[in-house]
Amino acid sequence: MSIKNTELNYGCVAKWIHWTTAALFLAAYMSVYYRQWFTEVKTPENWNALQLHLSFGVSIMVIVVLRIVWRVMNQSPKLEPGSKLEHLAAHLGHFVLYAVMIIAPVTGYIGTGVDTELFFMFDIPKFESTAMFQYIASDGLGLTFAELEEPVDFIHKEILGAWLIWILIAGHVGAAFFHHYVKKDRTLLKMTTSR
Repeated sequence: MSIKNTELNYGCVAKWIHWTTAALFLAAYMSVYYRQWFTEVKTPENWNALQLHLSFGVSIMVIVVLRIVWRVMNQSPKLEPGSKLEHLAAHLGHFVLYAVMIIAPVTGYIGTGVDTELFFMFDIPKFESTAMFQYIASDGLGLTFAELEEPVDFIHKEILGAWLIWILIAGHVGAAFFHHYVKKDRTLLKMTTSR
């Protein structure tokens, strides 16, 4: 298997990034739902679930940056035969996925009022404690953290987390299965077995 992408398939680096991103999103959701459904506020279990969620979010941001760099450096396999509308929908879908993969962790970090204990190894200061907060939010926009937190949390939790990400994931998976089982082309195989 090739490290880099080819005209026909994604390479092992692109596949690793893709499936790692998917696993991290799943882990982020599992940790936040575990926290909401199975822990009591202000307990060690609640705090640990929050810290896992934050750690997965930071990891997603790092992987997405690597993903963008790798995508710029590599050709993408050519699209399977289809209409201009199908290709436009594929490009638009990927653009929105990338946007959400950036916006979700950024809004999560900005709207969090606690430091991130990155997988319980070391702390990443909360946004409110950074010079960037002082420069952009406090001095630039004249906002306190509480004033910034409310709209940012709304974007992160209510718009992205509650429904948009789920719709995009369902659409992405549905499109992959549609290509594989209905169109019977190589779209899904490019990101899995490459056969």
